[in-house]
Amino acid sequence: MTDQETRRATEAGADGEADAQALAERELCGLVNGLAQQIAEHVRVCAAALDLTAPQATALRELSGPMTMRELSGRMGCEPSNATFVVDRLEKQDLIERRPHPTDRRARQLVLTAKGGALRERLLELLSGESPLAALTPRQRRTLHELLQRALTKA
Repeated sequence: MTDQETRRATEAGADGEADAQALAERELCGLVNGLAQQIAEHVRVCAAALDLTAPQATALRELSGPMTMRELSGRMGCEPSNATFVVDRLEKQDLIERRPHPTDRRARQLVLTAKGGALRERLLELLSGESPLAALTPRQRRTLHELLQRALTKA
């Protein structure tokens, strides 16, 4: 084999590895995207069963205790102005209250009302039933969580 033939074979091998890696990444991205879509649809269905929108259900799910609008918007993965719109609607339904923050007089804390807490419990029950992740064992969920967390911290 000549030097030129060796070089071409090496380049072809490198190209083949790059193609295989690109294909694997594309497939993985497709799987993650598909799972995200299934979870979003599951949230929409559960929310509708409780006469909520998906963003309202997401806000209730994430409001695990008193927090600021900024904290809630970070958990919801949206801009604070979008979270404000959602919280305004939840407040009108007597599900959330805005209270003075205990240590920052400029901030307000979002707190579930008794009605909001009861609805959140029902929502969490619905979300855990027939979840797209229900087929995974607790150990598999932890592993998936760890892998996704690792991938996101590298991004």
